[in-house]
Amino acid sequence: MDMNINFPHLHIYLEHVGKSISIGGFTIAFYGLTLAFAMLAGLVTAMREAKRSGQDPDTYFDLAIIAIICSLIGARIYYVIFAWDRYKDNLLNIFNFRQGGLAIYGGVIAAIISTFVFCKKKKLCFPLVCDTAGLGLIMGQIIGRWGNFFNRECFGEYTDGLFAMQLPVNAVRQNEITEQIAAHVVESGGVSYIQVHPAFLYESLWNLALLLFLSWYIRRKKFDGEVFLMYLLGYGVGRFWVESLRTDQLLMPVIGVPVSMVVGAIMAAVALVWIAAVRIKLAKSGGNLQTDEIQKDEG
Repeated sequence: MDMNINFPHLHIYLEHVGKSISIGGFTIAFYGLTLAFAMLAGLVTAMREAKRSGQDPDTYFDLAIIAIICSLIGARIYYVIFAWDRYKDNLLNIFNFRQGGLAIYGGVIAAIISTFVFCKKKKLCFPLVCDTAGLGLIMGQIIGRWGNFFNRECFGEYTDGLFAMQLPVNAVRQNEITEQIAAHVVESGGVSYIQVHPAFLYESLWNLALLLFLSWYIRRKKFDGEVFLMYLLGYGVGRFWVESLRTDQLLMPVIGVPVSMVVGAIMAAVALVWIAAVRIKLAKSGGNLQTDEIQKDEG
């Protein structure tokens, strides 16, 4: 198998980009290492924000242990549901994570549910915890998407744009090569390459811009939970666009519409309406949610 990954218009040519590393006789996938690093970076980000905002950072360490496990399970269940044809004839493959198959929305949904239960038991402010943990979540997504780079997946249709990425034909799943991609196969050095949108890169850069904005805005938020709602809004919009480019979409049964585009649109719309409704309420009351709560406690 050819292991090159090229970005010809950026004059970047990467040779022998492996998918795994062998340590002491054990093979470890770079995808898994990337996800592990992403989780650690997300935890550090959330704990730093907790310390800055006067919360106990250890709370987020405890939460991470639960939320990460639940998120991985949720991401797998979500993927299997919408890719059931791949598993219905061999149910044991459901438990084979080494073959890939995690859907971020399933992870986000599971993380929200587990965080809600955690906050209930610990008597914590759920919206505030979501704001803080949300920064860690988006940091994890920025890094985690690069696992798809090593796996040669999450790419879009053919493009000859600035960020066009070339992958050897024999290094990608053949069912993800569309007719348009196949019609523009590039031959170079005796190797056949597909030339596609690096959708994983687009999403990672979008999330980086979103993180920078949220990190700035969290000091200026009007109510607890607003930052997380803005994350849902911003990520939903970005994912809707990126998903429209991809060739490995999970489709909704019967109607055949990409699941992530539907979820992204609904998530963004709900978040936007929620933010608008709370802001209108606050404008009428002439304050912000945190201030109102403090006044009630003092009264």
